[in-house]
Amino acid sequence: MSIKFTPVHTPAQIELLVTLAGQIWRECYPSIISTEQIEYMLETYQSATAVARDIGDGYLYYLTVREGETIGYLGLKANGNRLFLSKVYVVQTARKTGCFGEMLRFIEQLAQEKGLDSLYLTVNRHNETAITAYLKKGFEVVGEQVTDIGGGFVMDDYRMVLELEE
Repeated sequence: MSIKFTPVHTPAQIELLVTLAGQIWRECYPSIISTEQIEYMLETYQSATAVARDIGDGYLYYLTVREGETIGYLGLKANGNRLFLSKVYVVQTARKTGCFGEMLRFIEQLAQEKGLDSLYLTVNRHNETAITAYLKKGFEVVGEQVTDIGGGFVMDDYRMVLELEE
């Protein structure tokens, strides 16, 4: 299996990412959050406008491509000596195929090239599949947070960290 990571820069790449986000979120989150919250978060955080704004603010986005098919995406941002994993998503058909491990190796390599010493993220406290995957890869839960995201919605998350080897 060969996975490639394509940096997202063009409007066409952003549109592909937004379409993929809609597919993945609607596959993954209905058992965790309401349809209304899914649609609100897609518009607020995964729209073409939001992604372009993030890129302008220093986020790095990558499309994850396996055998010519776009199967996921990443959104990352360096913050001090750490790398924030804002978005790590894979389509349902590519889950449990080793893609997540390859994505994480790519992320770790990026962090090390930038001289960063840890990765961190937030994950919905009810997203047991993702939490289990992160724990298996060495992440630790370091706290909890509830964030008001507007629209009458909150994000109820764990904060997780992975210290990188030197």
